[in-house]
Amino acid sequence: MLDTVGILVDRQTFKGIPSRRTGNERLALYNKAAKQLGLKLFYMSLDQMGRKSASGFTYRKKTYKRERLPIPAVTHNRVITFSSKENGKLKQLSQTSFLFNRQNRYDKYKIYKLIYQNPKLRAYLPVSLVFTEAQLQSAMKNYSSLYIKPTNSSVGDGIMKLKKHKSGKWLFYWKKGSPKLLSSKKAVSTITRYVGKMRYMIQEAIPVATYEGRPYDLRVTVQRGSTGSWQLIGMIGRIAAAGRHVTNVAKGGKVKKVKELFQASGFEPEQMEAAVREASLQIMWYLSEKLTHLADVGLDIGVDRQGAIKLIEINGRDQRYSFKKAKMKSTFYRTYETPMKYAKYVLNQNNQKPSNS
Repeated sequence: MLDTVGILVDRQTFKGIPSRRTGNERLALYNKAAKQLGLKLFYMSLDQMGRKSASGFTYRKKTYKRERLPIPAVTHNRVITFSSKENGKLKQLSQTSFLFNRQNRYDKYKIYKLIYQNPKLRAYLPVSLVFTEAQLQSAMKNYSSLYIKPTNSSVGDGIMKLKKHKSGKWLFYWKKGSPKLLSSKKAVSTITRYVGKMRYMIQEAIPVATYEGRPYDLRVTVQRGSTGSWQLIGMIGRIAAAGRHVTNVAKGGKVKKVKELFQASGFEPEQMEAAVREASLQIMWYLSEKLTHLADVGLDIGVDRQGAIKLIEINGRDQRYSFKKAKMKSTFYRTYETPMKYAKYVLNQNNQKPSNS
């Protein structure tokens, strides 16, 4: 009898399973990993879930079959919840299943404050502040380049940038296209209007290294695996598209292997990769002491022109397709395989616990 592991996917992905139209989620790679690890997968959606059982899909003999099964003992969460009803369902699931990555979208400023508490990790943090009009005015006096970003968003949505112009005015970057040149007063009023009542933060824009004149950063995938320990699975560079101030692939950013980027920036590739690995693992070991059941994370890492490493943000639902776009097939597969190894590890740990009888 194979152990069953739940994969919790969003409603749209779930509906696409019979026709195998599952967007960025490559279920075939989960299925391949499960077969190699001797696991049975049960794909679930919050809206198809009861207290003790769920209607979902299993994969056998190259076919997806709809059936109702008991809630698995271990579940990998790939859902971002937006409503109190969904949060309630997720909480309910966590009471009957070991739900790893239960929370997979974190307030960016809260993460900053959490890491800042560790003096050994502060060097990896760009200066960050809660957005207020007064804080923005103060930051503009102290820094020549700033990002103003939502504290709870993804794929680069809502991010604005200010950069000091030689005239004393400010270049304002918003969405795609050429920046606008604004006076300090106009820049503050424009940004304050766009922010409105939403929760934003101000972040020092570090002078990141560039490739052919365009800024780049790194997406670093860090996951727990077969021993329960954090592992760096892979890293990929993301180069901002022309006319963009963010590097996200969803916003037209291009992917490139980090070795080429580091060489172009005058860094020693092996040393830089090792430094990024060390920083990423240090950050995740620390964060996982503070945030429960964290096991599958993508870090956005910036490297400045002097080679200093800075954490831009963490992503609790890592969209792994950058590795696929870079034709890093084995790394792409491992981003699906490693969470399944962790699920098997948790199941084995549970099976080894003495019973209360």
